[in-house]
Order: sequence, then C-alpha cells, then structure tokens
Amino acid sequence: MKAAYLQKTSFIDYPGRISAVVFTQGCNFRCPYCHNPELVVPERYCGTIRIEDIFSFLEKRRGKLDAVVITGGEPTLQADLVPFMQRIRSMGFLVKLDTNGSRPQVLSEVIAQGLPDYVAMDVKAPWDKYAFVAGSPVDITDIGASVELIMGSGIPYEFRTTLVRSLLDPDDVMGIGRAIRGASLYVLQRFAASKHVESSYTDMAPMTDDQIATLVRDLGPLVERCITR
Repeated sequence: MKAAYLQKTSFIDYPGRISAVVFTQGCNFRCPYCHNPELVVPERYCGTIRIEDIFSFLEKRRGKLDAVVITGGEPTLQADLVPFMQRIRSMGFLVKLDTNGSRPQVLSEVIAQGLPDYVAMDVKAPWDKYAFVAGSPVDITDIGASVELIMGSGIPYEFRTTLVRSLLDPDDVMGIGRAIRGASLYVLQRFAASKHVESSYTDMAPMTDDQIATLVRDLGPLVERCITR
C-alpha cells in the first residue's frame, strides 16, 4: 500500500461524518485539471508514509473520528487495498472509497466483502469524450460496469464531475447525466484554480454560477438529486 500522506481531520470528505483522509499514490489517468499532481505524475511524487503510522494515528483517534476516506491517486490500483480496508473496519471506523471507476473488478471485490460504507466515483465525461478528458486511454466498458455496480450495490454513493469549461460544455454534462440516469446523487464540482497536472489550468476561469444553476435544474429529471460543491 503506497500512501503519500494523511489528512488527520476532515469535515467535508465523508458526508455528515468526521473523517481522516488517506491519499494513495499512483493513478492510471492524467486528467490535466487534477489538483493532486504529486499523487499522479511519477516525476512529481512526494514520497510515502508508513502504513503503520496511519494505524497508530487511527488507534489514538478511536471515538473521535467516525470514518476513514481512501482517495488518491486511484486507490483501486493498490494491491493490498482489501486488507487495508479490512483493518480499518476492524477498528470500528466507517470507510469511504473514492475511485475513478476504471477497475470494476476491484470494486466488485470490496463491495462483495462489505468493505466500503460509501463510494464516490468521479465520472469524467460523456463516454465519447472520456479518453480526451482523462488524458489517457480508457476502457469505457469498465466505466459503465462500475456505474452499474455502484448503483446496484445498495451502498450509499455519489457520482461527481468536475466542471472544467475548456473540456466540458453543458451538453457534455447532460450526456453524463443520461449515462448515470436514476443515480441517487450527482455532484457537480466547481473547478478551482490551484496546482494542476497541466500548469495551463492554474488560472483557467470556471463555469459561471448561472451555467451551473441551469445544469442543476436540467439534470433534475435524470437523477434523484443533483447538488454543487
């Protein structure tokens, strides 16, 4: 398990819960707007932390933290993700898994074992633009399989899309809505200027509030709930 760092307290990463966040190292996508380049681009890796140090911290935070969020990078690339999640659950913490949905076989395994209490999947683009937005080749059948698996799991979940105006227009976002039709929660994430995999995205203007409000309204008939973050 390669973990780059540990955020010791978060009030926003697990809905309604106080969590710690484990950031895994390595990703099979190269989304140019990703704000964690030190977890994605090997030349920019920031090093790793000891897994036992994570568990030592969690042991001290029993009764104070509700949950642990495993994010990345892409956690499903980690060979020992299953035992890592099992150990966290054995300590009494809820587990939230963030994923890009590229490895449905791993999702199937962890869900079958009852390991995640919440799953958040980033849906990057409509199927015909996926490789373009993800910055790497994508097997779209895997993305679709992950969507179906998550929606049928019975586990609380959300799908989310980062609204990058240079990559996605409103029609694209509506296309995503149709691909996840019937989803319980779809989160539109506002793009924020920060450090990114591609430096040209640092000062890029986001979608306007009016554009986002229109999308939330238009997506209403497709999903049970649509919110912005």
